Amino acid sequence: QVQLVESGGGLVQAGGSLRLSCAASGSTASRYAMAWFRRAPGKGREFVAAISRSGANTDYAGSVKGRFTISRDNAENTVYLQMNSLVPEDTAVYSCAAISKALLGVVPRTGYNNWGQGTQVTVSS
Repeated sequence: QVQLVESGGGLVQAGGSLRLSCAASGSTASRYAMAWFRRAPGKGREFVAAISRSGANTDYAGSVKGRFTISRDNAENTVYLQMNSLVPEDTAVYSCAAISKALLGVVPRTGYNNWGQGTQVTVSS
């Protein structure tokens, strides 16, 4: 079982940038496909971005494509989410997730079975 801890959230003005980090421990991160999800106030959990085990393949929700970039450093057991051109609609709790037994190259949007606690991102207008 892998443990996930997010960091890097905060308050930023519209148009600004933030970089979220997700540190994995307890297991080798390269065994897992990883993803970021978010939950805005009063809404359900939403897929944001995912990355394959090696980092070769990525997938993004349409609402963040071109603004957010997911990456990973398996040597550091860390996944990142670079968020640029932030808008108030990006305000949410962002959570990191991992899925075990993912095939190489696969970038799933569902089925994640390991979750972090989340980090708050607030974008002011």
